[in-house]
Amino acid sequence: MNRKGLYFLIALALGGVGAVHAQDNTAGATTTPSYDGRWYVAPTVGGYYNDTDRNTNSRQFYYGLGVGRFIAPNTSIDLFIDRTKRDTDSSVGGGRWANNNYGVAARFYYGDWNAWRPYALVGVMGSYHQSAADHGWSPAAELGAGVSKTITASTDFRVEAGYRYDWDDKTQPEKNGYGDWFLGLSIVSRFGEPAAAPVAAAPAPVAPDCSKLDSDGDGVNDCDDKCPNTPAGTIVGPDGCPQKVVIDLRGVNFKFDRPKKGETDIKKALAEPSADSIAVLDQAVDTLQRYPEVKVNVAGFTDSVGKDAYNQDLSQRRAKIVFDYLTAHGIAASRLEGPIGHGKDNPIGSNDTDAGRAQNRRTELQVKQ
Repeated sequence: MNRKGLYFLIALALGGVGAVHAQDNTAGATTTPSYDGRWYVAPTVGGYYNDTDRNTNSRQFYYGLGVGRFIAPNTSIDLFIDRTKRDTDSSVGGGRWANNNYGVAARFYYGDWNAWRPYALVGVMGSYHQSAADHGWSPAAELGAGVSKTITASTDFRVEAGYRYDWDDKTQPEKNGYGDWFLGLSIVSRFGEPAAAPVAAAPAPVAPDCSKLDSDGDGVNDCDDKCPNTPAGTIVGPDGCPQKVVIDLRGVNFKFDRPKKGETDIKKALAEPSADSIAVLDQAVDTLQRYPEVKVNVAGFTDSVGKDAYNQDLSQRRAKIVFDYLTAHGIAASRLEGPIGHGKDNPIGSNDTDAGRAQNRRTELQVKQ
């Protein structure tokens, strides 16, 4: 009986199992494994090279049947039964020595499902022996290696070799256990309909780049727009929310009775210091340029001194000279309504004082909301 062979196969099987599990862990880190988990039957035929301590013929035929399934992409479990009859040597009385083995075997495969797949085999069983000397049960175990190949969607071919140890100490009282080498051939036949191929998950839609979208057309991209769906034409601020634009021309005041008819130089018509009024007008130009959707009425006003008809004409001239200043500085005339004169109407200061009358000699940019 070759105990060294048994120890060698134990080491080989443990190493193979570890390698297969390492492969499973590596594959699982990158992909979702798939396998055919249907039950199968596996009729087996093969032969033994018997332990010389059995005192039987050295080679013997055996046959069996397994039922099992894959429980993981690289692991299968079989319940099996097999039988052999050995012819004992004439020196020990002749006769037959039969063994029926009932057990479970795990196979650990390596490689792609449809390729030639080497595997390691580990099995345990109960062995029922019958001979002229004794009949009864003993534990047994096997270790081995094999190779499997898928032939069709429901059929595999596998061939394996290994070492089976039987702790039978009854058949020959002077012997304590037997180690036999074996070689087996199986045709694995799965039954039932194969599982449908997994449907690849549709790729998740790519979210559009909100920085390139302006769903409500207000000029503010969807990433920054805190007030989506504002009505068309609404004046909005940098956050996309409605904003009331005020263009204040207070401080742009005119000298008494200016501009004269035909006067085009606004600086000569403005109250001193004229630079202050020009600065206010330039701020108005900047505001209109930052809000290109804003439209304004350009309106002129006078104090109450003079006849109504004269004041009406004077207020019109004041509106016109501001209108021209804006267009000369890049504001499109299509954004300006007017010029409109309101005469002495709508005073903002008292016409009973010089200071109040100076406030009333003015123009306004009235934002259209």
